[in-house]
Parts: sequence; structure tokens; C-alpha cells
Amino acid sequence: MKIEHFALNVAQPNEMAAWYVAHLGLTIVRQLSEAPFTHFLADSSGDIMIEIYNNPPDQVPSYGQMNTLLMHLAFVSADPDADKERLLAAGASLVADQHLDDGSHLVMLRDPWGLALQLCKRGKPMLSGGT
Repeated sequence: MKIEHFALNVAQPNEMAAWYVAHLGLTIVRQLSEAPFTHFLADSSGDIMIEIYNNPPDQVPSYGQMNTLLMHLAFVSADPDADKERLLAAGASLVADQHLDDGSHLVMLRDPWGLALQLCKRGKPMLSGGT
């Protein structure tokens, strides 16, 4: 089995998709221009996607109120410091910036909608072809 996508019910899928494309390098693979405004966004490998939509509208989780360790979306980053600064300038907020004993550098942010994002530069890459 292989993961195709992870789905998130969000309040503003159109705006969020545009931000993720502009600032995280994701690509829109498929989208609906009417409710529930579903967007399938692929990472740079083209092998993994997230799906964001607004359905049902009254059941969007309070991502900004969740502990970041409960749920976060993690991205491989070759330069977490530069990516952190770029994302902060684009409206993200900083939660934590950690250097681990194994040489890993992990930066936890929240996107403008409160969803936790992690930038990962592992001391020893965990994915094939990953940084």
C-alpha cells in the first residue's frame, strides 16, 4: 500500500490552496470551483498529496487551538532557517525551532489558518531522496 493523500477540512480551501502553492511549492492536481472547493495538492515528488476542502462547513477543526504535536504537516527542508523566514514573511507564525542531538533541525510553524507545519532537515534522511 502507498499513501495517496491526507485530507483536511478547512474554512478557506481556495485561499489556503493558493498560499500552499505560492509558498510551499505544492501543485494543484485537481480542484473544484464550487462547494466543497476541493483541492488536491501534490508535493514536489508528485507522489504524495494533501486534499483540502470545506465539507461539512460547520465541522472544521480548530487547528490553531490544537497542540502542534497532535497533528502537523511536515515538509522536508534543505534550509529550515531560510524557509522559516520566507514563510514568516508570508504570514506563518513561529512555534518552535529545534536542533536535535542527531543533527536534525526541526522548525514548527502555523500557517495563516492555524494548521501546524513542520520543516524537517534530518541529521540522517528518513525518506529516499530526502534531505
